[in-house]
Amino acid sequence: MRYIERITDKEIKEKMSATGAIVIRGPKWCGKTTSAKQIAKSVLDMQNPDLQENHLELANTKPSLLLEGEKPRLIDEWQIAPKLWNAVRYSVDKISKPSQYILTGSASPVDDSTMHTGTGRFAFVTMKPMTLFESGESKGTVSLQDLLSGMTDIDGKRTDLTFERIAHVLCRGGWPNAINMSESNALKVSRNYLELLCESDISKVDGVKRNPILARAILKAYARHISTINSNKSLYDDITANYADVSDRTIIDYLDALKRIYVIEEIEAWNPNIRSKTSIRTAPKKSMVDPSIATAALGCSPKELMLDIKTFGLLFENLVNRDLQVYVNSIGGHLKHYRDRFGLECDNVIHFHNGKYALVEAKLGGNRIKEAEKHLLSLKNLIETKESRLGSPAFLMVITGTDLAYTTENGVLVVPIGCLR
Repeated sequence: MRYIERITDKEIKEKMSATGAIVIRGPKWCGKTTSAKQIAKSVLDMQNPDLQENHLELANTKPSLLLEGEKPRLIDEWQIAPKLWNAVRYSVDKISKPSQYILTGSASPVDDSTMHTGTGRFAFVTMKPMTLFESGESKGTVSLQDLLSGMTDIDGKRTDLTFERIAHVLCRGGWPNAINMSESNALKVSRNYLELLCESDISKVDGVKRNPILARAILKAYARHISTINSNKSLYDDITANYADVSDRTIIDYLDALKRIYVIEEIEAWNPNIRSKTSIRTAPKKSMVDPSIATAALGCSPKELMLDIKTFGLLFENLVNRDLQVYVNSIGGHLKHYRDRFGLECDNVIHFHNGKYALVEAKLGGNRIKEAEKHLLSLKNLIETKESRLGSPAFLMVITGTDLAYTTENGVLVVPIGCLR
């Protein structure tokens, strides 16, 4: 099967050239191992059932034997044998050359005081499921890099990504092995992922047996709160209403496990340091690494999603978050969100490492573009009129599920997600 290049590939190669070992982390099935194999010259597969027991024995007795092989050597799912971490660190120190090891992991290992921090020896790369540009659904005619450089002539660019197709790719997700499947089979991938997650992975992360039924209830409740900054109490109340007799402590434990296997994540709040009486709400925005996990947890098909526009809109925002995080990371930046006590909000604030920033709203339908434009202009005005060192944003943008890119009279860029990269 032809390898589909990933945006993260460039970051992997750059970091490998500068450090002795890199760690590629992210959810299962997102393509970490496949990308690593494009540059690795030997492989240690810790998941191989025929050899795993032997590998674990060696990891506990003489881990250096597992590191033998042509470099760069890929150690797939290294966290199964955490002692390999210190062995790799020692080998990197001894060899003192870049591009020695690639470690991939779909879970954060249990905290261990004997594990060295890896500072200076390891570089980290986070991989997510495929963006729409990587999977071929976005034409990529509007580049974030170009917008940041001031090239904002987007008018007239189109996408053939329809409303119906967005519903499908949202439910299908960005799982590489689903991209070339038939539509019906592709939708089964996220459901299978959810099944494996609840029945096995949530317990394997630290060896603590967890209830699959409760895990499903928690994921379903989290999916109902996706793209919101609702308090954790609201989430806990939702869970206990559908699964009685569970403590907040237990819920926190399950949520922590889901974070450690890179399933749920939170987008931090942005504080522009405005010198005013504006009270910034600091709660993180709830998100999943891929919106298809949410649709699987909700038992929602593309057709059912299109009949529930509110849920579709929240999951569309999660889709935008997923793609933006990949695009932004590739050009040096990170993603946050903004909301204050007066109700002024911004779905995404992009902060670039060069100090520039951009304000972005995600709106599925064209009928909400005016509302999004108002939010963006209000926040821009607030920042510019108060004492802030930020200056003006590099650009204002509304990412939509529509088909045509254009610039409003107020200079706000309206960009279909099917044009973005």
